[in-house]
Amino acid sequence: MAKILKKLAFLIAIVTAISSLLAGCSSDKSTSSSASSAKGDGMKDYAVGKTFKADKPLTFTTMYNDAAWYAFKKDWLLWSEITKRTNVTLKPTVVPMSDYGQKRSLLISSGDAPLIIPKTYPGEETPFVSSGAILPISDYVKYMPNFKDKVEKWKLQPELDRLKQADGKYYVLPGLHEDVWPDYTLAVRTDIFEKNNIAIPKTWDEFEAALKKLKEIYPDVTPFSDRWSTSGAASPLGALLQYAAPTFGTVGGWGTTNYIKFDQDKNKFIFAGATENYKQMLQYFNGLIKEGLMDKESLSQSDDTAKEKFVSGKSFVISSNSQEIVAMRDSMNKTLGEGKFSIAKIDVPGGPKGNVIAGSRLENGLMINAKAKDDPHFKELLQFVDWLWYSDEGQELAKWGVEGTTYKKENGKRVLMPDINFLGLNPAGKKDLRVDYGFGTGTFAYGGTTDLLQSTMSDEEIKFQDSMHQNKEVLPTDPPYPMESVDQEQATLLSTPLTDMVKQNTAKFILGTRSFSEWDAYVSELKAKGMDKYVDLVNKAYKEYKKKN
Repeated sequence: MAKILKKLAFLIAIVTAISSLLAGCSSDKSTSSSASSAKGDGMKDYAVGKTFKADKPLTFTTMYNDAAWYAFKKDWLLWSEITKRTNVTLKPTVVPMSDYGQKRSLLISSGDAPLIIPKTYPGEETPFVSSGAILPISDYVKYMPNFKDKVEKWKLQPELDRLKQADGKYYVLPGLHEDVWPDYTLAVRTDIFEKNNIAIPKTWDEFEAALKKLKEIYPDVTPFSDRWSTSGAASPLGALLQYAAPTFGTVGGWGTTNYIKFDQDKNKFIFAGATENYKQMLQYFNGLIKEGLMDKESLSQSDDTAKEKFVSGKSFVISSNSQEIVAMRDSMNKTLGEGKFSIAKIDVPGGPKGNVIAGSRLENGLMINAKAKDDPHFKELLQFVDWLWYSDEGQELAKWGVEGTTYKKENGKRVLMPDINFLGLNPAGKKDLRVDYGFGTGTFAYGGTTDLLQSTMSDEEIKFQDSMHQNKEVLPTDPPYPMESVDQEQATLLSTPLTDMVKQNTAKFILGTRSFSEWDAYVSELKAKGMDKYVDLVNKAYKEYKKKN
């Protein structure tokens, strides 16, 4: 079924491309002519610090990214509280996380997408720009005072500029963070490391040495069994390669959508999936598998299977984040017994390129369906989105819920009510903030001040954040390369098969089912798929952008 959907999405992309080429510049003209104003009266005195409230009941459609671990419920307090405060009822199109990207593409391409399209990472909007299916939202942020306020206060405009397309506009509203926030890294059984006098590794070489010692002591255990190869935006070792790649001087996993990377020394973009740095990263993890240090099933097993191995003591290392380590610790209290183990996130190991991390203060955000501009309540829609996603009040509601019901404030600090748990913050709570109320989920609760971000973090997680900020260098973000619509269509059609080929061969090289002696042949295969032409399009766009700016 997934293959059929993928082929259908590809055919739709081709049809969209042809339609765009025939349409020429007409969509650009219609966009610019409607950009100066928004339909609807809106809330007259709406501003920073004011709660948006429509003067009559309104309903807006939205997509909802449904995660199995906090499955959608129509009677969540989240929905009724949003309506109570804003007079807006959200009508969600519920899509499972595993199908979200494909379903979103199909809905947009067919013209059936909801008005609000959340859980969209910067870059994922690009394929929909030339068709005119999504709104050039930068034309309308003047109606969004909270968004503008945070961009100005946190000096985010240079990062927003990276989202601009060739027409000088951006089409996605990103989540905005006050600071860079590293989250994904390795989680280890620190009790096992301490018991065997194995130091916590600070580099990938030290990590390999630690795994070798563990294998010697526990010959029946494969120390490292990883996850996130099959869920969400499926990519081989999605999280691991995302945080490891910068230390090898490349990009990978969830850290890239197209394997394009800027080479600072050459002042041009390259296709990272064909570089020596990318090869070295794959060789490193292939070496772990060949030596029996890393579970080869890491590239095919479900997340649940990987977690079960870790929590039951069948492995000692796994990729994790701040939420997952809490969930695993809860499971281990049941499987191994409370107090009989210890686990922790460790700093991302340093690699050949040093102690570096890649990071952006822009989070996943949302697109607005272009049809919204014809809605008689378009201005209210913009104000509502601004309030829920970008105001302090809206962000606190999405993350913590309702004061007095799900949490209270003690000496200025947010504290969960006694009967509610959230990611281990209140383990005695019988109800879950996400599962039972709908707050703190990934569709609405992202972005915001560092204070809000850290308000749901344990002391352990804050310590990890501080260590990462103190000991790691944040690499500069790549410059923008917005393309004209015709070039963008060509780039999209080239990028899809290239990206698929890199993902497939990434798995093969790491597993050893394809020998590194065939690396040159693999690069030739990429060239045959149009890699050089794709990179030329990117660099052409980059040069034109530099000239204009």
